[in-house]
Amino acid sequence: MALRRVASGEGVSSDFVKQLAGYGLTTAEILYRRPDHRWLLQSYVWQNYDLFPNFPALKDFLAFWQEKLEGPLFSVTVAHSKLIKPAELKAVDGVFRLH
Repeated sequence: MALRRVASGEGVSSDFVKQLAGYGLTTAEILYRRPDHRWLLQSYVWQNYDLFPNFPALKDFLAFWQEKLEGPLFSVTVAHSKLIKPAELKAVDGVFRLH
């Protein structure tokens, strides 16, 4: 029953469904020039789930930026978590009580 809900996306976050489809958390630091002071660089951090290695969501966002916003891009640095990493579980041989 639970697997059926995950497969259909019912009761599961959209971000988790994207991860199962191969998306990974992508963070981009975007440096851009201020429109009013071109010599001044400003930083913007973009984060979303995207597909490695082509990054279609990031490319769409950067295309939007170049088309609609006035601050010209200077550089984009990308970090991506390629895999869903399971939590580490260890068997416990005892019980610890916290008072």
